[in-house]
Amino acid sequence: MNLRPATNHDSVALITLIDAVYREYGEVMHTAGADSDLLKIEERYAGRGGDFVVLEDGQNNIVGCHAALPVDPGNGLLTFRRLYLKKSLRGGGHGMRLMDWAAKWARDQGYHRIEFWSDTRFEMAHKFFERYGFERTGEVRDMNDGALPYSEYFFRMDLSGTNHAPGQ
Repeated sequence: MNLRPATNHDSVALITLIDAVYREYGEVMHTAGADSDLLKIEERYAGRGGDFVVLEDGQNNIVGCHAALPVDPGNGLLTFRRLYLKKSLRGGGHGMRLMDWAAKWARDQGYHRIEFWSDTRFEMAHKFFERYGFERTGEVRDMNDGALPYSEYFFRMDLSGTNHAPGQ
């Protein structure tokens, strides 16, 4: 498995991957709203001081992804986005590899706090986030920027106080 920077040329493959995950939960891709970042990956991530990577299998098929995006660089605040894996690869260490990449990237860039929202339906992912060291705060927000309304939980982590050693 190869980890590499995502480019605008990866849009179709990323949309296909993420749409397949969404469909597991009764959701569909909405590139006119919540998923519009996938149409201009370089501009929406690297162009804003962030990064986006894809995980490729041995045949150069995109099977996973993850992104980091500054929220408030002056205060060391970053958000994580787009952690997705092909269903058959979940639980095999690939999610850990993607999360380690993102946490190491955050530290290397001088960020010390990570905050993000995650769809309330992604229960397996939430268990993974908590094992990794993220705290679910109890905050929930209702969203209407997708093809269907949905809700999200808020997660956070102070990188200076993690039990997990990201990037190790």
